[in-house]
Amino acid sequence: MDVTSRAGGAVAPDGRTTPVVGAQAGPADPLASYLEADFPWYGLDEGWTGRRWLLPAGAGRAGQGAGTDYGSLGHGDEPARPYEAREPGRFAVVVTVARRPGRRSADNTGTLEATSASSAAWLAASGLIATVPPGQLDRALRQDWLDQQTALAWDLADDLEGPGWTVLSLPVNGAPQEFRYRESAYGWVLAGEAPGVLLGAYGRGVSAYGIGFGTVAQLSAYNGR
Repeated sequence: MDVTSRAGGAVAPDGRTTPVVGAQAGPADPLASYLEADFPWYGLDEGWTGRRWLLPAGAGRAGQGAGTDYGSLGHGDEPARPYEAREPGRFAVVVTVARRPGRRSADNTGTLEATSASSAAWLAASGLIATVPPGQLDRALRQDWLDQQTALAWDLADDLEGPGWTVLSLPVNGAPQEFRYRESAYGWVLAGEAPGVLLGAYGRGVSAYGIGFGTVAQLSAYNGR
């Protein structure tokens, strides 16, 4: 699984750090990191007629000029922030991850693994965990719960062929594509591949069985938040 930036991230069980989707501070122009990416972005296809919104993109290569390695495009209601006790509503978030080979980090302090569908699964699971409202959990136990769920998400993402996942076929640009899919009490997560990228998604209140993915032609459709 790809090791991502150490800034503002969640620590995986082996000590590596991966940022929770949407947790990083974005640039002044929220589209800037998306427009500079060297890979296509995916969102829900034209079958989705609801609201679309943008989460900050991230880099898996530490250091100046690291570039964009992944990003998330939201659909429906924006999930509650960690300090908000309101209900999260209905949403689906699509996580696009660049295909990257194993390489040295930009600051030359370590090695980054090649990205894989497990990378997309981990980012999607982390994103879903971050949307669970505090009101559903005892405040004193929330951090323990987050740590446990983060460890579980990491283990599950590393074993997409294991019994924790089922196969779900969904359209990508109109063509059927197999994904690994998992449901929990807090929502669902899926991960797989798409032309040119690795693809993950997570959601709650929106059935994963009825969605499809497509290349995003106009990112401005997601910049109206």
